[in-house]
Amino acid sequence: MSKYVSAQEAVKVVQSNNRVYVQAAAAAPTLLTNALADRASELRNVEICHLHTEGEARYAHPDLKESFHVNSFFIGKNVRHTLHSGNGSYTPVFLSELPNLFRKKALTVDVVFIHVSPPDQHGYCSLGTSVEGTVAAIENAKIVVAQVNQQMPRTFGDSLIAVSKIDYLVACDVPIHSHELGEISETEYKIGQLVASLIDDRSTLQMGIGSIPNAALANLTNHKDLGLHTEMFSDGVIDLIESGVINCKYKGIVKNRALATFLNGSKRLYDFVNNNPFIEMRESSFVNDSSVIRKNPKMVAINSAIEVDLTGQVCADSIGSRMYSGVGGQMDFIRGASLSDGGKAIIALPSITKNGESRITPFLKHGAGVVTTRSHVQYIITENGIADLYGKTLEQRAKLLIGIAHPSCQEQIEREFYENRN
Repeated sequence: MSKYVSAQEAVKVVQSNNRVYVQAAAAAPTLLTNALADRASELRNVEICHLHTEGEARYAHPDLKESFHVNSFFIGKNVRHTLHSGNGSYTPVFLSELPNLFRKKALTVDVVFIHVSPPDQHGYCSLGTSVEGTVAAIENAKIVVAQVNQQMPRTFGDSLIAVSKIDYLVACDVPIHSHELGEISETEYKIGQLVASLIDDRSTLQMGIGSIPNAALANLTNHKDLGLHTEMFSDGVIDLIESGVINCKYKGIVKNRALATFLNGSKRLYDFVNNNPFIEMRESSFVNDSSVIRKNPKMVAINSAIEVDLTGQVCADSIGSRMYSGVGGQMDFIRGASLSDGGKAIIALPSITKNGESRITPFLKHGAGVVTTRSHVQYIITENGIADLYGKTLEQRAKLLIGIAHPSCQEQIEREFYENRN
């Protein structure tokens, strides 16, 4: 009997009081989640959990709060409103630990929605652009429902799944959620230049999506023999791989292949990774494990922040007490890079917000969370320079960080810091 059914038929497996895990980022199976949202009147208290997802999230509409509750492990723009509206929650978790939430039964899973490539001649589909915690969710779910998309790229590693492990298949042929590269501002380009100045040949890189990572990558065209071991990457690495700058020859783990746990970019990126043996997708419990990361010599972790205080505390998941994103993999890679032989852990951010507020602050905002602690931090970079905080006293750190704050804010930051210190 064929496992292929309509999306409307497939999502009937979800019952009231179930927990549903949804594959993340560009692989968000929107056909399935929209069909589930259509059943709102039939359901009550269904928990939908996931990392950041792309595309619409109709189940997250406040009007459906009696039917669906969103549990975010990393808060995306499409569900950020749920924490204020009362139909969403946030579960802090390192990305490296996400699969263990399922394997240790801290969270049981009734149904998992995944988004895969069509099965090959051997009966295997690919999770394509996103593995993260999905493999563990599949292993521990009672029912697995797959959106089978002709346009999902086929990737290798932990992303392969046998059709026999899937209960229902829903066929489609739709574009993968995509992001085009944005314009790099003058400030972002300056930050990228400073980040690149710290990267030696034969380094292995971790970076996220956005203009600052892309600006750093744009300044690496004359580097040699770089590696890639990152929780995610986007279009910015393609030219460097094709030119041989990123060849992964000198990595300490998974040599000669680029390693990631999810991807997010344009159609060019998805075409590039399709059936590309140079790209290996592994679950986040491996990719983000600091004991694995540290095996790469000259590991460089490039992450961002919302604000940094003058002692070096890094807030990256909230604006004051308002949750904005999540812990993600920042600490996984900050620690892994710090323990690497010749490694460097970098936090890069503009010195000022679009509203003119300093992001180098005397003290974190009331209610702000610390993602990277002052004892873990190494390099802080703004467009105004590099502050190397490793081994520095609190007084030395304050002086260095004031020096890379926006010039219009430096005097006020310094005065407020010293007036309010105990």
